Amino acid sequence: MLCMRMFIRHPSNAPIQITAHGSDERLDRRLSDLSIGGLCYRSSEFVEPDTLVTVRIALVRPPFEANARTVWCMQRDPEFDVGLAFLDATESYRLRMVEQICYIEHYRNEVRQQQGRILDSEQAAAEWISKYAADFPKLSC
Repeated sequence: MLCMRMFIRHPSNAPIQITAHGSDERLDRRLSDLSIGGLCYRSSEFVEPDTLVTVRIALVRPPFEANARTVWCMQRDPEFDVGLAFLDATESYRLRMVEQICYIEHYRNEVRQQQGRILDSEQAAAEWISKYAADFPKLSC
């Protein structure tokens, strides 16, 4: 059976934080990919579908924080891929998050190809923000 995605997914390895609702423990994880509708991250343990969580991505300015629901969890040895769907973040804000992370990852790849420097996601974000964030169009709500 062929399954079509509703949204284009953008690969990323950016750091994120996941907090299950009702818990104070913030788990540091890495994105696998993201789209307007949600994201996928890597976990060392199984996460039950329908688990409500708060997602925080500090790489974007201002930091992105949204409530989400676990939609699926699949074993990918030795870890799990966990799919989340956003619950209540506005579409324009989600689009902005996707856009900034894609720009940062593009910058990271461009620096590697043109300058031979290898940047991790945090370094690329810090450089991109210092060079380009002021020129990034503001959201008009």
